[in-house]
Amino acid sequence: MKQVINKSKRSSRRRLPPIGTGEIVDYKNINLLRKFISEQGKILSRRMNRLTSKQQRLMTIAIKRARVLALLPFLNFSK
Repeated sequence: MKQVINKSKRSSRRRLPPIGTGEIVDYKNINLLRKFISEQGKILSRRMNRLTSKQQRLMTIAIKRARVLALLPFLNFSK
C-alpha cells in the first residue's frame, strides 16, 4: 500500500536564513555582499536571495555603496 505524503508535512522543513543572526549588513562586509551578486555583477532578486524586503533594501544600499567605493565591481566580465 502506498503512503500518501501530506503536502504540509513535506514543506514544513525550514530553510536557514541567508543572513545569520550575528552578521551585519554593511558595505565593508564584502564576503557577505558577494553572496547576493550574480556572476555578471548584478544584484540578485529578493526571491532568489530568500531575504525579507527590509533585508533586500539594506543589501542593495550596501552593495551600491561598496561599488562606489570600488570595493565591488559594477560589472564583472570574466573571460
